[in-house]
Amino acid sequence: MKLFVNHTTTYHYSEPQRMITQSHRLIPASCNAQKIVRWEVTADGAEFGRQIVDGAGDTIRTMSVDNLDTALEIHIQGEVDTFDTNGVYTIPGDVVSPQVYLRDSPLTKLTPALVDLARDVVVEEGNVLNLAHALMRHTHTAIEYTTGATKMATTAAAALALGKGVCQDYAHCLLAIARQHQIPARYVTGYLLTDTDGYRHDASHAWVELNIVDLGWVGFDPTNNCCPDARYIRVGSGIDAQDAALIRGISRGVGQETMQTSVNIQHAQQ
Repeated sequence: MKLFVNHTTTYHYSEPQRMITQSHRLIPASCNAQKIVRWEVTADGAEFGRQIVDGAGDTIRTMSVDNLDTALEIHIQGEVDTFDTNGVYTIPGDVVSPQVYLRDSPLTKLTPALVDLARDVVVEEGNVLNLAHALMRHTHTAIEYTTGATKMATTAAAALALGKGVCQDYAHCLLAIARQHQIPARYVTGYLLTDTDGYRHDASHAWVELNIVDLGWVGFDPTNNCCPDARYIRVGSGIDAQDAALIRGISRGVGQETMQTSVNIQHAQQ
Protein backbone atom coordinates (compact mmCIF):
# COMPACT_ATOMS: atom_id res chain seq x y z
CA MET A 1 0.00 0.00 0.00
CA LYS A 2 1.32 3.45 -0.86
CA LEU A 3 0.59 6.08 1.78
CA PHE A 4 1.18 9.84 1.70
CA VAL A 5 1.72 11.82 4.91
CA ASN A 6 1.16 15.53 5.51
CA HIS A 7 1.76 16.50 9.12
CA THR A 8 2.09 20.03 10.50
CA THR A 9 2.87 20.92 14.11
CA THR A 10 2.42 24.59 14.98
CA TYR A 11 3.72 26.26 18.14
CA HIS A 12 2.28 29.63 19.17
CA TYR A 13 4.00 31.89 21.69
CA SER A 14 2.49 34.88 23.45
CA GLU A 15 5.89 36.60 23.37
CA PRO A 16 8.91 36.40 21.03
CA GLN A 17 11.43 33.69 21.95
CA ARG A 18 15.21 34.09 21.97
CA MET A 19 15.78 30.46 21.01
CA ILE A 20 13.93 27.18 20.53
CA THR A 21 15.83 23.88 20.80
CA GLN A 22 14.11 20.58 20.06
CA SER A 23 14.93 16.89 19.74
CA HIS A 24 12.93 15.18 16.97
CA ARG A 25 11.95 11.56 16.50
CA LEU A 26 10.14 12.33 13.26
CA ILE A 27 11.90 10.20 10.63
CA PRO A 28 10.68 6.60 10.23
CA ALA A 29 13.05 3.79 9.32
CA SER A 30 12.63 1.45 6.37
CA CYS A 31 12.08 -2.09 7.62
CA ASN A 32 10.29 -5.30 6.65
CA ALA A 33 6.90 -3.59 7.10
CA GLN A 34 7.60 -0.30 5.31
CA LYS A 35 9.84 1.31 2.71
CA ILE A 36 10.41 5.05 2.98
CA VAL A 37 10.22 6.39 -0.57
CA ARG A 38 10.40 10.09 0.33
CA TRP A 39 10.44 11.88 3.69
CA GLU A 40 11.13 15.54 4.43
CA VAL A 41 10.98 17.55 7.67
CA THR A 42 11.17 21.35 7.27
CA ALA A 43 10.72 24.48 9.38
CA ASP A 44 11.31 28.05 8.23
CA GLY A 45 14.40 29.61 9.79
CA ALA A 46 15.44 26.39 11.52
CA GLU A 47 18.87 24.80 11.67
CA PHE A 48 18.90 21.00 11.83
CA GLY A 49 21.64 18.94 13.43
CA ARG A 50 23.15 15.69 12.20
CA GLN A 51 20.93 12.61 12.29
CA ILE A 52 21.83 9.78 14.63
CA VAL A 53 20.27 6.34 15.08
CA ASP A 54 19.77 5.24 18.67
CA GLY A 55 20.00 1.71 20.03
CA ALA A 56 16.37 0.98 19.20
CA GLY A 57 16.87 1.88 15.53
CA ASP A 58 15.04 5.21 15.80
CA THR A 59 16.38 8.29 14.02
CA ILE A 60 16.99 11.30 16.30
CA ARG A 61 17.77 14.80 15.06
CA THR A 62 18.02 18.17 16.79
CA MET A 63 16.56 21.45 15.54
CA SER A 64 17.12 25.01 16.74
CA VAL A 65 15.61 28.38 15.85
CA ASP A 66 17.05 31.71 17.00
CA ASN A 67 15.08 34.92 17.57
CA LEU A 68 11.67 33.42 16.85
CA ASP A 69 8.73 35.79 16.59
CA THR A 70 5.51 34.18 17.91
CA ALA A 71 4.93 31.09 15.74
CA LEU A 72 6.87 28.03 14.59
CA GLU A 73 5.60 25.50 12.04
CA ILE A 74 7.21 22.09 11.52
CA HIS A 75 6.12 20.37 8.31
CA ILE A 76 6.43 16.68 7.44
CA GLN A 77 5.76 15.36 3.96
CA GLY A 78 6.33 11.72 3.16
CA GLU A 79 5.61 8.83 0.85
CA VAL A 80 5.79 5.30 2.23
CA ASP A 81 5.19 1.84 0.77
CA THR A 82 3.72 -0.36 3.51
CA PHE A 83 3.31 -4.12 3.80
CA ASP A 84 1.17 -6.39 5.97
CA THR A 85 3.59 -8.51 8.04
CA ASN A 86 0.99 -9.67 10.59
CA GLY A 87 2.40 -7.14 13.02
CA VAL A 88 5.95 -8.56 13.03
CA TYR A 89 8.60 -5.80 12.85
CA THR A 90 12.32 -6.16 12.20
CA ILE A 91 13.95 -2.75 12.72
CA PRO A 92 17.48 -2.24 11.33
CA GLY A 93 19.85 -1.01 14.02
CA ASP A 94 17.67 -2.25 16.89
CA VAL A 95 20.29 -3.68 19.26
CA VAL A 96 18.78 -2.91 22.67
CA SER A 97 18.09 -6.01 24.75
CA PRO A 98 14.34 -6.69 25.03
CA GLN A 99 14.86 -7.06 28.80
CA VAL A 100 15.24 -3.28 28.97
CA TYR A 101 11.52 -2.99 28.21
CA LEU A 102 10.48 -4.93 31.29
CA ARG A 103 10.96 -1.86 33.49
CA ASP A 104 8.02 0.38 34.22
CA SER A 105 7.82 4.17 34.29
CA PRO A 106 5.73 6.75 36.16
CA LEU A 107 3.13 6.53 33.37
CA THR A 108 2.93 2.72 33.45
CA LYS A 109 3.52 2.01 37.13
CA LEU A 110 1.60 -1.01 38.39
CA THR A 111 -1.24 -0.60 40.86
CA PRO A 112 -3.43 -3.30 42.43
CA ALA A 113 -6.11 -2.65 39.79
CA LEU A 114 -3.62 -3.16 36.94
CA VAL A 115 -2.24 -6.30 38.60
CA ASP A 116 -5.80 -7.65 38.86
CA LEU A 117 -6.41 -6.82 35.20
CA ALA A 118 -3.28 -8.75 34.24
CA ARG A 119 -4.25 -11.75 36.38
CA ASP A 120 -7.69 -11.89 34.77
CA VAL A 121 -6.03 -13.02 31.53
CA VAL A 122 -5.38 -16.76 31.58
CA VAL A 123 -4.32 -18.76 28.51
CA GLU A 124 -2.48 -21.99 27.79
CA GLU A 125 0.79 -22.03 29.72
CA GLY A 126 3.80 -21.29 27.58
CA ASN A 127 1.88 -19.83 24.65
CA VAL A 128 3.14 -16.26 24.87
CA LEU A 129 1.63 -15.20 21.52
CA ASN A 130 -1.87 -16.22 22.58
CA LEU A 131 -1.31 -14.48 25.91
CA ALA A 132 -0.29 -11.28 24.09
CA HIS A 133 -3.46 -11.32 21.98
CA ALA A 134 -5.55 -11.94 25.10
CA LEU A 135 -3.90 -9.03 26.91
CA MET A 136 -4.66 -6.78 23.94
CA ARG A 137 -8.33 -7.82 23.86
CA HIS A 138 -8.63 -7.35 27.62
CA THR A 139 -7.19 -3.83 27.40
CA HIS A 140 -9.50 -3.01 24.49
CA THR A 141 -12.59 -3.83 26.57
CA ALA A 142 -11.34 -2.16 29.76
CA ILE A 143 -11.26 1.37 28.29
CA GLU A 144 -13.86 3.27 26.26
CA TYR A 145 -12.39 5.46 23.52
CA THR A 146 -13.27 9.03 24.54
CA THR A 147 -11.51 12.04 23.06
CA GLY A 148 -10.54 14.63 25.66
CA ALA A 149 -11.12 12.36 28.66
CA THR A 150 -7.43 12.24 29.56
CA LYS A 151 -4.27 14.32 29.25
CA MET A 152 -0.68 13.67 28.20
CA ALA A 153 0.30 13.12 31.85
CA THR A 154 -2.52 10.64 32.59
CA THR A 155 -1.16 7.34 33.90
CA ALA A 156 -2.28 3.86 32.92
CA ALA A 157 -3.79 3.39 36.38
CA ALA A 158 -5.76 6.65 36.15
CA ALA A 159 -7.11 5.81 32.69
CA LEU A 160 -8.13 2.34 33.83
CA ALA A 161 -9.92 3.79 36.88
CA LEU A 162 -11.70 6.29 34.66
CA GLY A 163 -12.53 3.62 32.09
CA LYS A 164 -12.01 6.15 29.30
CA GLY A 165 -9.13 7.39 27.19
CA VAL A 166 -7.41 7.59 23.82
CA CYS A 167 -4.72 5.54 22.06
CA GLN A 168 -2.00 6.66 24.49
CA ASP A 169 -4.02 5.34 27.44
CA TYR A 170 -4.77 1.99 25.80
CA ALA A 171 -1.06 1.63 25.02
CA HIS A 172 0.07 2.49 28.56
CA CYS A 173 -2.39 0.01 30.04
CA LEU A 174 -1.19 -2.80 27.75
CA LEU A 175 2.44 -1.96 28.53
CA ALA A 176 1.77 -2.28 32.25
CA ILE A 177 -0.04 -5.61 32.19
CA ALA A 178 2.28 -7.17 29.59
CA ARG A 179 5.29 -6.36 31.79
CA GLN A 180 3.40 -7.86 34.73
CA HIS A 181 3.45 -11.11 32.71
CA GLN A 182 7.20 -10.62 32.08
CA ILE A 183 6.70 -9.82 28.38
CA PRO A 184 9.03 -7.01 27.19
CA ALA A 185 6.82 -4.19 25.92
CA ARG A 186 7.50 -0.84 24.25
CA TYR A 187 5.38 2.14 23.23
CA VAL A 188 5.27 2.92 19.49
CA THR A 189 4.34 6.16 17.74
CA GLY A 190 3.33 6.48 14.13
CA TYR A 191 0.50 7.06 11.69
CA LEU A 192 -2.63 5.17 10.77
CA LEU A 193 -4.65 5.55 7.59
CA THR A 194 -8.03 6.99 8.56
CA ASP A 195 -10.87 5.28 6.72
CA THR A 196 -14.49 4.29 7.18
CA ASP A 197 -13.88 0.86 8.69
CA GLY A 198 -15.42 1.84 12.01
CA TYR A 199 -12.09 1.67 13.83
CA ARG A 200 -11.34 4.19 16.56
CA HIS A 201 -8.22 6.15 15.79
CA ASP A 202 -6.64 9.41 14.82
CA ALA A 203 -4.22 9.75 11.90
CA SER A 204 -1.40 10.26 14.41
CA HIS A 205 -1.49 7.06 16.42
CA ALA A 206 0.14 4.99 19.16
CA TRP A 207 0.29 1.26 19.82
CA VAL A 208 2.52 -1.33 21.52
CA GLU A 209 5.16 -3.83 20.47
CA LEU A 210 5.63 -6.99 22.55
CA ASN A 211 8.71 -9.19 22.26
CA ILE A 212 7.61 -12.74 21.49
CA VAL A 213 10.05 -15.65 21.57
CA ASP A 214 10.93 -16.89 18.04
CA LEU A 215 9.12 -13.92 16.46
CA GLY A 216 10.79 -10.86 17.91
CA TRP A 217 8.88 -7.57 18.15
CA VAL A 218 5.20 -7.88 17.27
CA GLY A 219 2.81 -4.92 17.14
CA PHE A 220 -0.49 -4.91 19.03
CA ASP A 221 -2.97 -2.03 18.76
CA PRO A 222 -5.29 -2.26 21.80
CA THR A 223 -7.27 0.79 20.70
CA ASN A 224 -8.51 -1.07 17.63
CA ASN A 225 -7.98 -4.63 18.91
CA CYS A 226 -5.76 -5.69 16.01
CA CYS A 227 -2.16 -6.11 14.93
CA PRO A 228 -0.74 -3.36 12.70
CA ASP A 229 -1.12 -3.98 8.98
CA ALA A 230 -0.44 -2.02 5.79
CA ARG A 231 -2.44 0.97 7.07
CA TYR A 232 0.22 1.72 9.70
CA ILE A 233 3.46 3.70 9.45
CA ARG A 234 5.88 3.11 12.31
CA VAL A 235 7.99 6.12 13.38
CA GLY A 236 9.55 5.60 16.81
CA SER A 237 9.46 3.77 20.13
CA GLY A 238 10.22 4.09 23.83
CA ILE A 239 9.36 2.97 27.36
CA ASP A 240 6.19 5.11 27.32
CA ALA A 241 4.62 8.08 25.50
CA GLN A 242 7.00 10.60 27.03
CA ASP A 243 10.07 8.56 26.11
CA ALA A 244 8.79 7.99 22.55
CA ALA A 245 7.55 11.56 21.97
CA LEU A 246 7.95 12.77 18.38
CA ILE A 247 9.08 16.22 19.55
CA ARG A 248 10.68 17.30 22.83
CA GLY A 249 12.30 20.63 23.49
CA ILE A 250 12.84 23.83 25.45
CA SER A 251 12.39 27.52 24.70
CA ARG A 252 14.29 30.52 25.99
CA GLY A 253 11.90 33.38 26.53
CA VAL A 254 8.86 34.46 28.50
CA GLY A 255 5.16 33.97 27.85
CA GLN A 256 2.89 31.04 27.15
CA GLU A 257 3.25 28.26 24.58
CA THR A 258 0.41 26.42 22.84
CA MET A 259 0.61 23.67 20.23
CA GLN A 260 -1.66 22.50 17.41
CA THR A 261 -1.24 19.55 15.06
CA SER A 262 -2.77 18.71 11.71
CA VAL A 263 -2.26 15.23 10.23
CA ASN A 264 -3.54 13.89 6.94
CA ILE A 265 -2.83 10.36 5.68
CA GLN A 266 -3.95 9.35 2.19
CA HIS A 267 -3.84 6.16 0.18
CA ALA A 268 -2.54 6.38 -3.39
CA GLN A 269 -5.96 5.43 -4.77
CA GLN A 270 -7.51 8.41 -2.95
